[in-house]
Amino acid sequence: MSTLIVPPLLSSPRDDAMHLYRAFKGFGTDTSAVISILAHRDAAQRALIQHEYRALYAEDLLKRLTSELTGKLETAVLLWMHDLPGRDAIIVRQALIADILNLETATEVICSRTSSQIQVFKQHYYAKFGVHLEHDIELRASGDHKKLLLAYVSTPRYEGREVDRNMVEKDAKALYKAGEKRLGTDEMTFIRVFSERSAAHLAAVDSAYHNMYGNSLKKAIKKETSGHFEHALKTILQCSENPAKYFVKLLRKAMKGLGTNDTALIRVIVTRTEIDMQYIKAEYLKKYRKTLNDAVHSETSGHYRAFLLALLGPNQ
Repeated sequence: MSTLIVPPLLSSPRDDAMHLYRAFKGFGTDTSAVISILAHRDAAQRALIQHEYRALYAEDLLKRLTSELTGKLETAVLLWMHDLPGRDAIIVRQALIADILNLETATEVICSRTSSQIQVFKQHYYAKFGVHLEHDIELRASGDHKKLLLAYVSTPRYEGREVDRNMVEKDAKALYKAGEKRLGTDEMTFIRVFSERSAAHLAAVDSAYHNMYGNSLKKAIKKETSGHFEHALKTILQCSENPAKYFVKLLRKAMKGLGTNDTALIRVIVTRTEIDMQYIKAEYLKKYRKTLNDAVHSETSGHYRAFLLALLGPNQ
C-alpha cells in the first residue's frame, strides 16, 4: 500500500481529516499515513483536525483511532491527540484511580510541572472528570506525601529567575535544622519550602546548602525521608535545577535492562515533545554518548517505533 505523506504546511485541518478518513477506509488501515499526518501536527492543529473530522463524518476521531489502531501505538497516538494539560489530567487521573494505585506516575507528573502548568491542568481535570484533583489526592495519597502534593498543587509559585539571597540562606539553614541537624525530621519545613519556593530559588538553596554543610540537599532528602514523599521532594528539586536531566533519567530507566517500560517511554516522549524535547535529546547525548533516537530505535519496532521517532524529530 503506498502511503500519502502530507507536509503540515501544505495541508489544512480539513484536508488532514479527509486523508485520515481515506487511510481508515478499505481493507486494513494505512497506519503510515495516519502517523505521517498526526505526528507532525501541533496541539492546535490536532484539535482542528478532530473538529473537522466530526463535521465531515459525524464521527469522533479518537473513537475511530481506537478501533483502527492497537497496542502501544494506539496508546501513544491517543495520548498525543490531547493538548498538554488535557494529557496531564488523563495520566494523573488514570494513575490515581487505577485498581493498582500508581502514585509514582502521579507524583512524577505533578512534581515535574510548573505552577502555571498545574493550574491549567487542574481546570482540565475538573472539566474532564467532574472532580477536583485535590479530592483524588486526598482520597488516594497519604501522610507527608499527601500533604506535599496538596500544598504543591494549590500554591502559586513565582516562575522568574530572580532570587533573594537572604531568603535562600534562611531556607538552607531551616532545611538543615529540620533534617540533618536533628534527631528525626521536621517534614513540615520540607513541605513548606518545596511547595512555596520558585524553581530558581530551590536550585539556589541546593547550592547554598552544599556550600554551608558540605552535603547536597538531594543526599539530605535521601537520608531524612523515604518512599513517595522522598520521590516527590527529589522530583521537585531535580526539575528546579534541570528538568531535561530529570527526564533523561526516566527515559534511561524505561529502556534499561531486560524489556522496555513502554508506558513510561510513551509518557515522557509524548508529554515533553511540545515542551523541551530538544534539551532532553541534547542531555541524553551528553550523558550516554548515544542519541535518544538511536536508543528508542533499538528498544521499539514497527509503526510504534515510527511514531515515537517522528515525535522526536531529527536524529541529533
